[in-house]
Amino acid sequence: MSLFRVFDISGSALQAQTIRLNATASNMANIDSISSSTATTYRARQPVFAAQLDAAGDEAAGVEVLGIVESQTPLRREYRPDHPLADPQGYVDLPNVNPVEEMANMISAARSYQSNVEVLNTSKQMLLRTLALGE
Repeated sequence: MSLFRVFDISGSALQAQTIRLNATASNMANIDSISSSTATTYRARQPVFAAQLDAAGDEAAGVEVLGIVESQTPLRREYRPDHPLADPQGYVDLPNVNPVEEMANMISAARSYQSNVEVLNTSKQMLLRTLALGE
């Protein structure tokens, strides 16, 4: 594997973790969104990753984001009969976002991002030192 491919692989990982952080931020921002119907209630979203392979199919070439899926966890229902969006029984639907899971996702994504930045910096330093050998 060429040392230059490290930049492509780490770059794709940085992009994937950025998408993961954005999904987590969106989930946290909508944690208290109230809806009167289960069809329109916000659902937690998570990105799905897969390994990219090179043209020969035998070496890893990066990370690919296959898409973003909505959680199938049941929605939260709270009894708030005085709320304007309450259904006839007095319940409102709340998103199925778990703040503990989201914080764990955020910490994991941030650390993965940080690790990939370190890989890029180390690779850059190695290339610069290799070039310095020829001087």
